[in-house]
Amino acid sequence: MGTQSKSTAIIAVAAADPDGLSTAAAVGNNAALTLGGALTSGGSFTAESGTARQITLLSAGDDSAKSFNVVGTDIHGDAQTENVTGANAGTATSTGYFATVASITAVGNPAGNMSAGTSTNVAGVVFKGPTRVKGLVWSGGGAVGTVSIRNTSTAGTSLIDVRSDPTLGVNAAINLAADGVLFDAGGYVTFAETDCNSVTVFHG
Repeated sequence: MGTQSKSTAIIAVAAADPDGLSTAAAVGNNAALTLGGALTSGGSFTAESGTARQITLLSAGDDSAKSFNVVGTDIHGDAQTENVTGANAGTATSTGYFATVASITAVGNPAGNMSAGTSTNVAGVVFKGPTRVKGLVWSGGGAVGTVSIRNTSTAGTSLIDVRSDPTLGVNAAINLAADGVLFDAGGYVTFAETDCNSVTVFHG
């Protein structure tokens, strides 16, 4: 992969946990959820090093006309807030990926108990600035899925997509010829931890 390449490892340590941030409890009108789940420490959530996770909000009642403000930081450590519309006796998921969550606050009066946790979706940074991806190695998570390398941001256009192996722990690799694939505004990895255990990206 060339002597000029660097490698970035992005590892999903924890499985999705629907109440890992906040266990099921009643939440008052315009009140904050208590962040005391298994994935929290000191009243806040921090994702695995180098990663960010989408946040899930599980409503026991009909909260489809309500919303929840999720406040934390993005994958670069910059402040990030997202207003997530609630679900009707189901789960709503943030669009953004959060490296940390400091608070989740209801906008309105939730109809029943609320839980908050992490989804299966994981994001990581290959490199914040321009780089060329020259190869990658990824490990199967137990199901067929897609590992995407995106330009610009975690929501950017995917320039490389590879399939994960359905066998847990089976590695696959790809070497890209010549100068690799140019990511002119930064490279970002997204995948589901149920499909992929880890990704190592070679770039430079």
